[in-house]
Amino acid sequence: MSPTVGRTWIVLATRNPGKIAELRRILTEVPSLDVDLVGLEEFPQVGDIAETAVTFAANALLKAHAVADATGLPVVADDSGLCVDALAGMPGVLSARWAGRHGDDVANLQLVLGQLADVPAERRGARFVCAAAVALPTGAERVVEGELVGVLTTTPRGTNGFGYDPIFVPVGEGRTTAEMAPAEKDAISHRGRAFRDVAAFLPEFLTRPPPGHR
Repeated sequence: MSPTVGRTWIVLATRNPGKIAELRRILTEVPSLDVDLVGLEEFPQVGDIAETAVTFAANALLKAHAVADATGLPVVADDSGLCVDALAGMPGVLSARWAGRHGDDVANLQLVLGQLADVPAERRGARFVCAAAVALPTGAERVVEGELVGVLTTTPRGTNGFGYDPIFVPVGEGRTTAEMAPAEKDAISHRGRAFRDVAAFLPEFLTRPPPGHR
């Protein structure tokens, strides 16, 4: 893929096709954001980046800076996860590898359900959290966070979305986020909220970034 003439590439620091599609939907809602959004599939030379920080924000910034350094391009990165009340906020930043292998959505989801097997409905509260970071090759950075509060089901429902979507019901909803249409989920999701904030400041940030360093 080549950038469109007169447009800037912005790298989405993920190889997850579901996440890339979701971020493209959200970010392209902003008419003033005249860019081409590409995922890490365009940069096979960029290896896996270890998410070694202990907060979502720090992991998002770590990834954004690493990819900006490797590509020389502006980067949008996120770290997202599920924080379960009955598990003292876990899996948290370990959400993508909760079952031991990174990105095994089914195993991660089943492990959480198993850990909550004896937890009654009134104690199955949880929240999705997303930290979204933007980093430039100059070192400039900015990070914002979004959150969605809900409860966990006892069995998966729905085939849309990814990750823990099939077991998460937002407050005020009867459906899991995997039972919602993509646009419905985007409107309320933790990632939607964080990335709409990114989309709002990104055009100015790309032209007049504030000073920022790692």
